[in-house]
Formats: sequence, structure tokens, C-alpha cells
Amino acid sequence: MDTENVSKARTGRICLEGDEQCLKLEKAATKIQAWWRGSHVRQTLLQAALRAWAIQCWWRALQARTLEQRRRLALRLYTCQEWAVVKVQAQVRMWQARRRFLQAREAACTIQSHWRWHASQTRGLIQGCYEVKASQLELDIEILVT
Repeated sequence: MDTENVSKARTGRICLEGDEQCLKLEKAATKIQAWWRGSHVRQTLLQAALRAWAIQCWWRALQARTLEQRRRLALRLYTCQEWAVVKVQAQVRMWQARRRFLQAREAACTIQSHWRWHASQTRGLIQGCYEVKASQLELDIEILVT
């Protein structure tokens, strides 16, 4: 190439004004360059979109894992609280049942002691009275059996 063609190349025109074949070649070269640039841009955009998609998939998986961990932690806390409530309720119910049992046992003991006293006073035991006179003992004994 000579200096004239180099200066024309810098301006963007190599062909002469009247050379149609050169103009066709220039248009074809321009089309090929546009196609190549478009293909290159589309390939670059596709790679960028695929990379963005991979990052989004990773981020969504991370978010899902984090959400699952939070859900499991909340479930664990809920079950711990429920077990605590159940244990407190069981303790209160046991205390109430024991209190009722002790009251019933005390009532039964009271009834039994009164019944035994009453039975000893009214049924088949020896009843009597005695008197002491000078040097004699006078006994009056009754045996009641019912």
C-alpha cells in the first residue's frame, strides 16, 4: 500500500469514486464486519446472561437454604415452648391431684377414727362402772354384743 491508500484508509474510504466493484466489495466487507460484530455482541450478551442466571440460581438456593434453616429453628423453638407448657401443666395437674388425694386421705382418716370411736362406744365391747368402798371393789360389768 502506498501513502495515498493509507490516508484514504484512515478516512474510511479506499475505493475511488467510480470503481463499482470496489464499492461492492466495501459494502460486502462492511456487512461481514457488522455480522461479525453482531455475532460477537450476541455471544457476549449470551455469556453475560448465562453468568447472571447462574448467579441468580446460586442466590435463590442460598435464600431457600437460609429460609429453611430459619423455619427449622422456629419449629424447634415452638416445640421447646410447647414441651415446656406441657411439663408445667403436668406438674400443676399432679400437684392438684396430690392435694385432692391428701385431702381425701385426711378425710378418710378422720371418718375412720370417728367411726372406730363410735363403734367402740356402742358395739360389743365391755362397758361398765366400778366403785371402790373401803376394802372392797364392786364391779358392774355389762357385755353388749350387737
